[in-house]
Amino acid sequence: MDEVIRITKDIKQRNFKPIYFFMGDEPYYIDKLTEFIEENVLQEHEKDFNQTILYGRDVTIEDVIGNAKRFPMMADYQVVIVREAQELAKNIEKLEAYVKNPQNTTILVFAYKYKTLDKRKSITKEIIKNGVVFESKKLYENQVGDWIKRVLSGQGYTIEPKAAAMLVEFLGNNLSKISNELDKLKIILPKGHTISAKDIEENIGISKDFNVFELRKAIGEGNQLKAYQIIEYFAQNPKDNPLVLTIGQVFAFFSQLLQYHGLKDKSKANVAKILRVNPFFVSDYEVAAKRFPMKKVSGIVAKLRDLDVKSKGVGANLVTDYDLMKEMLFYIFN
Repeated sequence: MDEVIRITKDIKQRNFKPIYFFMGDEPYYIDKLTEFIEENVLQEHEKDFNQTILYGRDVTIEDVIGNAKRFPMMADYQVVIVREAQELAKNIEKLEAYVKNPQNTTILVFAYKYKTLDKRKSITKEIIKNGVVFESKKLYENQVGDWIKRVLSGQGYTIEPKAAAMLVEFLGNNLSKISNELDKLKIILPKGHTISAKDIEENIGISKDFNVFELRKAIGEGNQLKAYQIIEYFAQNPKDNPLVLTIGQVFAFFSQLLQYHGLKDKSKANVAKILRVNPFFVSDYEVAAKRFPMKKVSGIVAKLRDLDVKSKGVGANLVTDYDLMKEMLFYIFN
């Protein structure tokens, strides 16, 4: 995020570069930076003649260069944005001659999603020399909770750890989807509000009581009644609670619990760092470790691997998802 802030700050101060190449596996920041340039470089009355949007699937590198070499009309700059620029990947090196001597009155932007340029190649070095190259990397799921907290903090909101965990559990590390859901909440909730699990349940449709997060907690506490209630809810709502995801999340919990057992330093800070979890949730592992010794955890991990294979239809064609979930809980609790 620091690099994103630096790029947007330079643009606000009108310290423009002739080329911006936004690339990588995480489309969220590529879209945000591209939109920021689209909205903030030119004034509204300048955009009709000086802002061009191209799509990689519809143009060639020669078309892009031709547009970039035009001069602005009654403005200091023209903006040329190439969306879906990854469609030009096969011929991207043809851009090098332009990159070496770019038009200083053109701001050329590439939104190059799900791919990256080879940083060892001369074209990449030339873009870095004369412009900006930004790689937007996917966050690991354990990093997304902190990302949510930082984004909301910058917008005048806070969020409970459980509420953030529910969003990550339901939406994974898809920052665009998470951002869309947060935008919905910001329309409803006043600035300064602390977003709670109840807010998530009422406005986004994720149950605060019947989700994988609560299932793992119930298992760790040995609360069999709650655990069986949750899997029954999952069986009734399979679209929102796919079996593969459920088993995967329980597997992740016990894999982390196995790591926890092996730690010499079980301080909250160290456990959070090694397991890559929010410190708020360390107590869940402390409680579960007392109930499930290392040998039992190893057996559960092996069983969950077997159930994962069955959940994908291997050797369990006539077994329902609910039966597999019951088999999982029976093994864990016995």
